[in-house]
Amino acid sequence: MDPKEIVRRGYDALSVRYDEAYGGESKYGPWIDRLLERLDDGSRVLDIGCGSGLPLARDLAAAGHAVTGVDLSEVQIRRARELVPEAEFVHADAASLAFPAESFDAVVSFYALIHLPQDEQQELLRKVARWLRPGGWFVCTTGSQGWTGVDGDWLDSGVSMWWSHADADTNRAWITGSGLVVEEQEFVPEGAGGHTLFWARRPF
Repeated sequence: MDPKEIVRRGYDALSVRYDEAYGGESKYGPWIDRLLERLDDGSRVLDIGCGSGLPLARDLAAAGHAVTGVDLSEVQIRRARELVPEAEFVHADAASLAFPAESFDAVVSFYALIHLPQDEQQELLRKVARWLRPGGWFVCTTGSQGWTGVDGDWLDSGVSMWWSHADADTNRAWITGSGLVVEEQEFVPEGAGGHTLFWARRPF
């Protein structure tokens, strides 16, 4: 099966369970607070892999920012539109997105790039750099160690999920190679492994 179809079916089946299992409210809270401190009033923000819209799109919209969320899962998008009616949500493959240059003050992607093939991850990063206004922020989580594969029993549900991780150094090279400057990098532990959180910026 096409890896993206595995991802789509997985999130369609486990949208609510994913929110419950990964505690986005507590995990993303400090990251959202840091982003809000760096945004001007009324900023335009793109959320790639927005999921159900909680908590990122909700919190940014509540703070007065114009949020556009994109997700491959129709169920996730339906829930996001119900839960965060103030934001705009698009059901689409992130790799197919097209926006005018300098459309956004910030682009955020938490745990979504890792669901794309690695060549598409690199192309999407180049697009992000073009979509950001000078000085705009890109905040993302990526892999920490290289690995590509399927979990056939994701969240102990019998549902499959697919990922493709590059290691942290490779991800950093891809981000800087797109024309962005990495301002901060930190390891985010999870179970026996973890992910990498990057804060990057388009130069003025």
